[in-house]
Amino acid sequence: MLEMYKKVVFENYANFNGRARRQEYWMFFLVNLIISFVLGFIAGLISPSLVIIANIYSLAVLVPGIAVAVRRMHDVGKEWWYILIPFYNLYLCCIEGEKGSNQYGADPKNQLEDISEIGKE
Repeated sequence: MLEMYKKVVFENYANFNGRARRQEYWMFFLVNLIISFVLGFIAGLISPSLVIIANIYSLAVLVPGIAVAVRRMHDVGKEWWYILIPFYNLYLCCIEGEKGSNQYGADPKNQLEDISEIGKE
């Protein structure tokens, strides 16, 4: 779970290209939700002035959160602006991505796809 979070935040911080699996998207969402809740709880418990720490964290993960959502839309074959449609966006984040390559890149579930493309032009 933390591996997916680290992959999104550190390796793909502002990467809007390619595709993201459902697992990558939802693990980032879950860990981000837990961290935000813990930071908010601690800030509220100790001192309301510590809320700034939670706000800084939220700003720090804003770009990777949008980037993973855009890559998730690419996985289901949609353009980036579909993240602006709330309920349809939620539906798209829950369905399985397109099998095989699409215009946004190779299937992230199929690790062997690149090997099967060798020799084809």
